[in-house]
Amino acid sequence: MCGCGNGNDALIPRVGVITDIRTETPDVKTFRVVSPKGGKLFEHMPGQCAMVCVPGVGEGMFSITSSPTQREYQEFSIKRCGVLTDMLHSLSPGDEITVRGPYGNHFPVEDALKGKNLLFVAGGIGLAPLRSVINYVLDNRADYGSVDIVYGARSADDLVRLDEIRDVWAKAPGVGVHLTIDREQEGWNGHVGFVPAFLGELGFDADRTALVCGPPVMIKFVLSTLGEMGFGKEQVYTTLELRMKCGIGKCGRCNIGSKYVCRDGPVFRFDEIDELPDEY
Repeated sequence: MCGCGNGNDALIPRVGVITDIRTETPDVKTFRVVSPKGGKLFEHMPGQCAMVCVPGVGEGMFSITSSPTQREYQEFSIKRCGVLTDMLHSLSPGDEITVRGPYGNHFPVEDALKGKNLLFVAGGIGLAPLRSVINYVLDNRADYGSVDIVYGARSADDLVRLDEIRDVWAKAPGVGVHLTIDREQEGWNGHVGFVPAFLGELGFDADRTALVCGPPVMIKFVLSTLGEMGFGKEQVYTTLELRMKCGIGKCGRCNIGSKYVCRDGPVFRFDEIDELPDEY
């Protein structure tokens, strides 16, 4: 494991300057953040999170969507869904926020995933935490086998980072990109249907490790589909960062049974989650 963890430094807010804001979908924006002197605020690993704060408004836990291999900045893809995110969506380049982190564990890119064929399955904003892993893998391409990305959203307008998906990921060697939207849409010539069903149609061999993130109902049916395809639960990882609150195991709001998502996760293998109560 890397040295990026929940030490005392992660509790100290760092001032971040927003240098770029990219509108991804009608309700998702990606914020590029640097330190006042330039460069990243701190080191992190794929799957870790940070507490983003607008002083005087509030703070919330968000996935770091940029890869650790990006040395100049960090990015956060944030869906507008409440008071804090409304305020974040109203900010402009040059505005300052504070960021604390990194929090939680990470996808095991340096050991358990190394040398494996990888299958990424995402729905909607669930692509955000997986984007960091995908770009890390592509920047260390020789360390991994084949890569397939299955990604779906309600409509073509709700597909996050479509430019990067088509112009970078789809053109990378040994990478297959498979996009779908829930319903027919004018101008869309790709697949139409829900992610779990599309995954079953694609029919991947179970000689790979799957990383899954999306709405809970999607994850439930994706896991069922993967099981039908021959995947064991020890071959599937997900992240539960949406349950994280304080990030350090003190508030108790993310506990599930005997575990705390922020202390023991947010990244879990599904055989670990299988041991937890159904409430997760």
